[in-house]
Amino acid sequence: MNTLFEIVMTIRDTVVDVLPIATIVVVFQIAVLRQPLPNIRRLIVGFVYVLVGLSLFLAGLEKALFPIGRLMATQLTDLRFILDDVTTSVPEWPEYYWVYLFAFCIGASTTIAEPALMAVAIKASQVSGGAISAWGLRLAVALGVALGIALGTWRIVVGIPIQYFIIPGYIFVVIQTYFAPKMIVPLAYDSGGVTTSTVTVPLVAALGLGLADSVPGRDPLLDGFGLIAFASLFPMITVMGYAQGSAWWTTRRGGDAEPSNRL
Repeated sequence: MNTLFEIVMTIRDTVVDVLPIATIVVVFQIAVLRQPLPNIRRLIVGFVYVLVGLSLFLAGLEKALFPIGRLMATQLTDLRFILDDVTTSVPEWPEYYWVYLFAFCIGASTTIAEPALMAVAIKASQVSGGAISAWGLRLAVALGVALGIALGTWRIVVGIPIQYFIIPGYIFVVIQTYFAPKMIVPLAYDSGGVTTSTVTVPLVAALGLGLADSVPGRDPLLDGFGLIAFASLFPMITVMGYAQGSAWWTTRRGGDAEPSNRL
């Protein structure tokens, strides 16, 4: 009964959140465009699907994904797991290697399964006439997210302030933008945003909070957040690097590294 009540309350909150969006669309369609709403029955059915899907998804986050992230972080940082003798030793950052490996794997796997990234990759492949490989783009983004989250967990363990990573990272992105093929730059910047969506964010946020709560001397509020920033930054680097590597390989083989080449 408690679970059913929570789902009902989630549906109510979802309606409150989605209703303004639907209102704006209807008002613009009727008052600004002065056109009737096409396929009203289909729109209503789709709206109900959205409400039910979002509600179940949000309930699933609270019941499954957030607890799993916290549980894995707690287990991987348990002193009895990472140390042979918990009475005489204090863990150093290299001894948290399982945390870094788990962060890398969870970052790559959630990104591959990210619906927003799938949509962007498919559209990019269609618009470019196949010059941009959908799977190549998804793998490049997944590698960036995996590296970013692994580095972010290391930052939490050692306690280095986040600005020492983010500021140099974006400076590097700006410099890389100048040298990367022009057709990939906007897509690379969008790739950094679509990775932080429905699948990746809940697990990564739960991992960061659980890790900061488990590592001695870390504050969940100061250290637990920030992994999403790494997950947004590093895909821009890897996607532009992927394009630069493809252009370099094409040039080396005697071809023309123009946007017509397949990436």
